[in-house]
Amino acid sequence: MKARTITEKVPMVPRMSEDPAQLVPELADVSAALFKLVGNGSVPRSTISLVQLRAGQVVGSTYLTVLHTGLLRKGEDAEARIASLPAWHDSPYFTEAERAALALVEAVLQPSAHGERVSDELYAQVAEHYDAKALATLMFAIGQVNFFIAVALVAKPVPGRAFTEPWN
Repeated sequence: MKARTITEKVPMVPRMSEDPAQLVPELADVSAALFKLVGNGSVPRSTISLVQLRAGQVVGSTYLTVLHTGLLRKGEDAEARIASLPAWHDSPYFTEAERAALALVEAVLQPSAHGERVSDELYAQVAEHYDAKALATLMFAIGQVNFFIAVALVAKPVPGRAFTEPWN
């Protein structure tokens, strides 16, 4: 596949012409179960959305970045928090618990030059802010977005369309 030049127009059509959810209808049950699991209330919805937005940014997915930015805005999250997320390390807009969750998602998604991606020290820092159920939920929220990262990067749905209608 030839790389796109920086000035070349990016098409507003999905790479995969057929909706993967229509091709594999079992996805609906898996997706619904993941959303229910992650939405169990043990981790604030805004934290889940921040983690999933950061995941989209880290992997370079326009679709996921636009989707989760929109979800945060609908949840009335402060624009300064959304805008400063790529620089969360230096941003004053995040709680310690949110910072721990953001460090965790980055560790999961990025290779480490120093051994394990999720070190015992990072795990302990995250566990200071989340009880066992919340930590498990946070882990599954990262898994949920990772599940959809493959769809976003391979099938390349159209950014800005509802996640139930990216092929329309």
